[in-house]
Amino acid sequence: MIVTSKELYKIAQEKNFAIPAANYVDSLSAAAHVEVAEKLGLPLILAFAEAHESYFPFEDGLLIGKFYAENAKVPVVLHLDHGVNKERIFQAIDYGFRSVMIDASSESFEENVRITKEIVEYAHLRGVVVEAEIGHVGQGDEYDDKDSNDNIYTTVEEAKAFVEATGVDSLAISIGTAHGSYKSAATPIIDFDRLREIDAAIDTPLVLHGGSSSGDENLNKCATNGINKVNIHTDLYKSAFKKAKESDCKDYFEEKEAMKQGMQECLEHYYEVFETKKFND
Repeated sequence: MIVTSKELYKIAQEKNFAIPAANYVDSLSAAAHVEVAEKLGLPLILAFAEAHESYFPFEDGLLIGKFYAENAKVPVVLHLDHGVNKERIFQAIDYGFRSVMIDASSESFEENVRITKEIVEYAHLRGVVVEAEIGHVGQGDEYDDKDSNDNIYTTVEEAKAFVEATGVDSLAISIGTAHGSYKSAATPIIDFDRLREIDAAIDTPLVLHGGSSSGDENLNKCATNGINKVNIHTDLYKSAFKKAKESDCKDYFEEKEAMKQGMQECLEHYYEVFETKKFND
């Protein structure tokens, strides 16, 4: 069943846990993620990134996500991840996505506010929640240490001002993680003091991007200290590929099943790391 993240985040804030936002790129991955959530009886954020339309048509992504989310036996937030094109974001909202992200973090603070407010106004009129990002979460392949990457850390002052100016429903913050795989298998250094300061300063649920390969200890500490949603993408597909390589697959169908199993083992692991709890516990 499709729900809004607002309902889930309220419980996550009260009970100090995070919910995985698992990116799907086709029907196999969407089915894999939902099956894990159903097996564990836990909520899921099923996310389709605008950039992933390079893998298959945007409309197909909307259709696949809606099918699996609507038919899930657990609460599922159908979420558009890293939306940058206004028309694409509106299209997802009109199609039935209950949560969207507008990522204008590369713009100036003032322009980010202006763009986000426009999305918030459109979404809220239709009962849809909005995530935005301030600061900048860079790329893992540029990460050697906390001082040698293109991350721009979120400040407490900007977080407070941004939330007040936009009315956004959740906020992605930059505290040390990066997207994708980390260069030389580095583990990021997370600014937990900054996380606690932002969490204390605003009531808005906080989101962490770049969860993959950021370290179980780091992610658990984030999930139990103010982060309510963690995005996972790269690790899911690395696990799928690894499982397929290790398996003695005899044909296409066995290889698909192996990849599905790899993704599911990875997602189940992160549910444990994030200490995700049941919706009605």
